Amino acid sequence: MTTHPIKAVIFDCDGVMFDTTDANAAYYNRILQHLGRPELTPEQFAYCHMHTVDNALRFLFEEAGQLAAAQAFRKAMSYRDFIPCMVIEPQLKALLRRLRPAIRTAVGTNRSDTMDAVMEIHGLTDDFDLVVTALDVSAPKPAPDILNQALATFGIQPAESIYIGDSELDEMAAAAAGIPLVAYRNRALKAWRHIDNLGEVSHLPGIAEAAG
Repeated sequence: MTTHPIKAVIFDCDGVMFDTTDANAAYYNRILQHLGRPELTPEQFAYCHMHTVDNALRFLFEEAGQLAAAQAFRKAMSYRDFIPCMVIEPQLKALLRRLRPAIRTAVGTNRSDTMDAVMEIHGLTDDFDLVVTALDVSAPKPAPDILNQALATFGIQPAESIYIGDSELDEMAAAAAGIPLVAYRNRALKAWRHIDNLGEVSHLPGIAEAAG
């Protein structure tokens, strides 16, 4: 399914680069609290954790007036307060040093206007060749637009890359883009390979040959 060597590794953000469970739960719970709503249920959190913030708020607030109030509060509220709650995956930076510069690195995420601050605060700004968010494309994941933009920017074919993701949206986006999915800590996904830590990426077919 892949060609050798791999020329680009594309990472999802939430659940792959970071454990964002606490940060995202606190973020949406603050919005819910502001509007007098109870905290997230497990089902609500599962949806919000995968989708864009706009889609998450539409899911949480079906009534138009409440949705408008939630959007207004969200825009006035800085996500920077929650970024320190994001736990960076311990092997991420070592993996990036191993891959670069022989293999290009990208982020492909449904995050939107929070991503620049995330990269800055966690010292990752210079570790990726490209960051593609939901703001950069017409349709977020599960559409393939984010991944297709990364391929087009790098000028490579789908089989010359891999996408590391952890959700059904990642599975669907990778399949639609024709990119081999490396499923991270989610054995339920249909994937080219399954891994449980980012250190395993260095040993995948096509990676070791390219990285040297």
